[in-house]
Amino acid sequence: MIVFIGRVEASEQENWIRLFSSAIPDETILPFADLTEEQKQHCDIAIVANPDPQDLLALPNLKWIHSLWAGVERIMNELTFPSFSIVRLVDPELAQTMSEAVLSWTLYLHRDMPVYAKQQSKRTWLQQPMIRAQERRIGVLGLGALGKLSAKRLVDNGFPVAGWSRREKHIEGIHCFHGDEGLASLLKQSDILVCLLPLTPQTKGLLNHQTLSYLPTGASLINFARGPIIDDDALLKKLDEQLISHAVLDVFTQEPLAENHPYWVNDRVTVLPHISAPTHPISACEIVAKNISHYRLTGEMPVTVDPVQGY
Repeated sequence: MIVFIGRVEASEQENWIRLFSSAIPDETILPFADLTEEQKQHCDIAIVANPDPQDLLALPNLKWIHSLWAGVERIMNELTFPSFSIVRLVDPELAQTMSEAVLSWTLYLHRDMPVYAKQQSKRTWLQQPMIRAQERRIGVLGLGALGKLSAKRLVDNGFPVAGWSRREKHIEGIHCFHGDEGLASLLKQSDILVCLLPLTPQTKGLLNHQTLSYLPTGASLINFARGPIIDDDALLKKLDEQLISHAVLDVFTQEPLAENHPYWVNDRVTVLPHISAPTHPISACEIVAKNISHYRLTGEMPVTVDPVQGY
């Protein structure tokens, strides 16, 4: 028996359970609220979507949980040294979707769409000087599955791309930096900075007053990672000083973004409602079902989250 635990709408929960019941028909899949006390004692696997930690702790024999999201920082923050393993969603389709979003919004910034939007609001007819793709330097923070594919897609579209990761990496066609010194070097040569880092204790507040100051004057920023990686006050100051020309933000420390947040009314900020790479139910269901079936057959878990690194 497998339990579904999630702080999601009832209709969404029902849809997930229906999909998984069809994908792994040999398993009984129930919502946490429907479990008897005896069933809680025997449950060893949970499929989760922003689960309530108290629900997880009510399952004493839980061996591992499979998240339906790529990011698991919320689970890691809410649970201290869990007795079970955590598996995050690694979906190739998610990486494709993210790379599409990264390319789209990079082109939006590269071709000065924010400037033309302002001009339209003022009925101004003015052609901006065009910069060629090969002259627009792109920096990508995070070279995991999402960052690597996004960086390659940018290269394929003619941009010079550099990337940064905590540990040294080598990717063909991408100038790779790592470590603290590497971060400063990357930022100094990024006309458009794309953040795709996981949220960990090391990356929280990574883009702050000091590090944002390394960016070239007039650089732009895209954050498709997690909100707390950016110091909001620092970014707003850089935008007001016109040291950063525009920020495309899809993730925030508090979601939904508060109605009184200054990002809403700042014409140098594009606010998106966390839509850059949503989990696709069909592909996610196939991956999770395959992982569970393999575990039932072999006893081998999928790759689990490193509790120290947080991903």
